[in-house]
Amino acid sequence: MKKKTLVFSLVREQSIFMTVVISILTFLSVLAFGIALAIGTGVTQWNNQWNKYVTVQITNLDNTATIKKIFDSNSDKIESIKEITKSEMERIMQPWISSGAKIQNYLPQLFEIRVKDALDIESLKQQITPKAKFLTHTAALKPSMTAGWKLVSITSFVLILILVSIGICISYISRNIAMLHKHELEILNQVGATDKFIAKQMQIIVAKISTVGCLIGFLIATPILMLILASARSARVGLLATLSLSGGAWFALFMLTIAIIVFSVYITKKTTIKILSGK
Repeated sequence: MKKKTLVFSLVREQSIFMTVVISILTFLSVLAFGIALAIGTGVTQWNNQWNKYVTVQITNLDNTATIKKIFDSNSDKIESIKEITKSEMERIMQPWISSGAKIQNYLPQLFEIRVKDALDIESLKQQITPKAKFLTHTAALKPSMTAGWKLVSITSFVLILILVSIGICISYISRNIAMLHKHELEILNQVGATDKFIAKQMQIIVAKISTVGCLIGFLIATPILMLILASARSARVGLLATLSLSGGAWFALFMLTIAIIVFSVYITKKTTIKILSGK
């Protein structure tokens, strides 16, 4: 089958420039989207990990027996109970206590509870609150989760800016290419070529360059994302340790590169037809 050749093509410098621009913007897009997905996944997993945990703090030790009776009467709702000993609390608080300080007489009695269903927390809270302090781990970690969602919003905003930049760059490059090949386009018009035919020629060229550029950008961004996730998990601290990308997330990142190619081709068509129509 004979290969159909293009009526005109870009010079080498134009092709290299466009490929570099698309590669950089795709790299930034994949990186921003990947970080947003990783943080979003981390916040969700972190919430799911701790939303069944509560801490009961008994400051008046006379209420200990009453609280334990409440625990016993709700044993069907409680999966596990762990009493935090005073020696454990001292060890945790040691960095914030001056050397030699004795805090045994000032420490409350703490119980860490894991319920079977997060919906049971409210019922336990109503029973325990009059006699002791009741703190859900989700509430305690809310500032961190809020910060996580803010980071997702920021990276999503950066992604939108990058996509807008791609549209502007492709539009500008397509306009310049059309102007550089103005003489060839005029000849095509004279021999009866329609605006759609000429725009299609431009689309084929940009599609090839965008595909190469997007592939390069994606391949460079992938190992960097994996390095970021590995570094976060190695920290083994809080939200950072929960950052991850599922198979669906990686597929979404790949589809983003496909979307950038389609978007580039669409912008090229709109820009070329606009120029040919004299607008």
